[in-house]
This record gives sequence, C-alpha cells and structure tokens, in this order.
Amino acid sequence: MAIEGRSEKTLGPIRYGMVGGGQGAFIGGVHRIAARLDGEFLLVAGALSSDPERARASGAELGLDPERNYGSFQEMAKAEARRPDGIEAVAIVTPNHMHYPAAKAFLEAGIHVICDKPLTSKLTDARKLAALVEKTGKLFVLTHNYTGYPMVRQAREMVKKGQLGDIRVVQAEYPQDWLTEKAEDAGSKQAAWRTDPKQSGAGGSTGDIGTHAYNLLRFVTGLQLDSLSADLDAFVAGRRLDDNAHVMLRFKARASEAPAKGMLWASQVAPGNENGLKLRVYGTKGGLEWVQADPNYLWYTPFGQPKQLITRAGAGAGTAAARMSRIPPGHPEGYLEGFANIYAEAARAIRAARRKSGKPAKDVLFPTIEDGVEGVAFVEACVKSSARNAAWTRL
Repeated sequence: MAIEGRSEKTLGPIRYGMVGGGQGAFIGGVHRIAARLDGEFLLVAGALSSDPERARASGAELGLDPERNYGSFQEMAKAEARRPDGIEAVAIVTPNHMHYPAAKAFLEAGIHVICDKPLTSKLTDARKLAALVEKTGKLFVLTHNYTGYPMVRQAREMVKKGQLGDIRVVQAEYPQDWLTEKAEDAGSKQAAWRTDPKQSGAGGSTGDIGTHAYNLLRFVTGLQLDSLSADLDAFVAGRRLDDNAHVMLRFKARASEAPAKGMLWASQVAPGNENGLKLRVYGTKGGLEWVQADPNYLWYTPFGQPKQLITRAGAGAGTAAARMSRIPPGHPEGYLEGFANIYAEAARAIRAARRKSGKPAKDVLFPTIEDGVEGVAFVEACVKSSARNAAWTRL
C-alpha cells in the first residue's frame, strides 16, 4: 500500500502524541518508555485524560509545551493536523470504549495510529475503523506486545518452516489473580473500568487478557479459527463482566491436514498467578512451549527426541529472534523490550511512509487493524457462545 507522509521532514525522531495515559495510568507509562527506548519517537503533544484539567496537569508533569497540551483528543487532532510540525502518529491508551472515536479522529486528520488492545469495545466500531484505515491509507498498529518477544518470533519461524509438521493441538492460557476479590469497589481505577461494560465492552477477562492469548496463538501458528465453544463466568458476586473463561477452539483445515483443535483459558481469579501467559503448540513432528514469565527460553521437543532448550540469542535461535534481540546472551529481556519492538516496527513503517515514493517498509511485522477486528470478533463470539450454554459459534 502506498502511503504518503504528512511532512517534508525525513530525518529526526518521529513526532507523536498520546491520548489517555495521564496521572495514575499504568499503560501510558509503558507506551512512553517503549516509544523512547530506541530514540525513534519524540512525545510532543497529548490529551492525556478525558477530564481537561487533569489532562493538562498530566501533560505539564511530562513537560509538554502548553500550546500542545490539549484538553481533548478532538482539539488535539484538529490542531496537530494544521501544524507544519504536527504529530505524525498518535498512541491511544484509553479505556476500550474510547479507542474508536479517538482513532477515527486522528485517521481522518491524516495521522498514523498506534492503539492499545483490544481494538474497540464493539465489533461494529472495529469494522468501521478497518474501512477507514483502508480509505485513508494511514498505518494502524495494534500493540499486542507479546508478538514482539524474540522467542515468540522464533516459535513463529519454526512453525512456518514446518519443524513441527502439521499442527494438531494448541493450548494458550493467561491466568491472573488480581480480581479475585471485588477490587472495583475498593478504589482501583484499573479494576473499575475493566469490569464496566460501558467502558470495557462485552468481555471482561476475555477482552482484557483473553485477546492477548488468542492473538498469540494465531500469530505463532497462523491457524484460522473456524468456531469456538465458550464457558464464561463472573465468579465474584456482583461483577458485571466475566472474570474467567474456558474456550474450546476448532480451526479451519489447511491442505491435507486434519483440522487443528485448541483450548484457551483466561482468568483473573486464579490465586498464585500474576501474569501467567503460556503457549503450547503440538504438531506431527514435535512441540513447542513458551512461558511469558521466563520469556528468553523456548522449549522445543522433536518427536522421539529429548527436549531442546532454545535461548533468545544462543544456539538454535534463528534470524527472526535475532532481529528482536537487543542485548547479549545471558542478559534477560522482557515486557518493556517486547513493547519497544512493536514501536520499533512501527517506526520503520512510518519512516518508509515519509518517503515520497510511498513504498511500504520491508520485513516489518506488527499486529494490524485486521488482527484487531478479529480480536473483537473473538470476544463477541465467546459472549454469544456462553449465553447459549457454550454452543459452538462461528467467528
């Protein structure tokens, strides 16, 4: 896709703004760290809260120019689009229900979008955004940050090369324990919006962490989902959205392969689990296992042979892992670096878009608008299936 840049400037850091992520917001700080880790991005504008006073206070804390410290994202999109030195990209790190209106405003203003997941709180809005991305030709990057881990890229490469043979079984799980009690009634801002259907959408744990697990298994295996059977629960009394999900998955058959099957478990009421994302993939020739809590290692077991440990920058790791690795072997990398790798990929794509030729960047890989639409469709299918006593439901 040919994309023309907004500015004649081709050198220097990419000027970006942020919507959301102000005082007390965890994910905004993560995005800012990731964006500046490689020196590719410079934060020059922001509308950091839905409350204008808080937005400007947050921007002042970050040292934003008062003229570019906005009280609303609508004001920011219009003003930045008019400036000769306006932002080239915006990072949207609001609660889910604000992703659509904010992304829409900046796409229409001719500004690339980097958006936290899930894409939107409603599938209809997700599809509208996809159409708008196609119409405007702007880049849209969805920050499923786990796709930026070196050993996740290694696993994807091994599956593509056929080292596991035909994929038969996939298991993804993402348990946490922070919502075991009703934290939304105890003053937790993060819990309050994530358990509110008006802000989060139809899915609770499915939308918050289930989408990560689903995106990870899709990214690594390339399998296309055919249908699912979901059993969702809100175990905490009075909670309006699910806090635990068991999902059975049926994938579409490919060539002569028998259809693969899968299981996905997402829970925020599993004591003893802080951020327990795991992925297991089994094929006719072997299996893989990756654990986010120990992300620099990938276990590979060729059928009939001993387990092999592949390290991030050691023997057995290929070019896909090497491209995402930042520091020498034996030094741990993790969450922030994975996030930064997504921003680095976005920077390559934006720099390519700056060129007059408009040629897209080569060898750039990040979650796209299409991945975002599928993630929201996954959540809605889970909710529909569970409401029908776990009936099999097509995506």
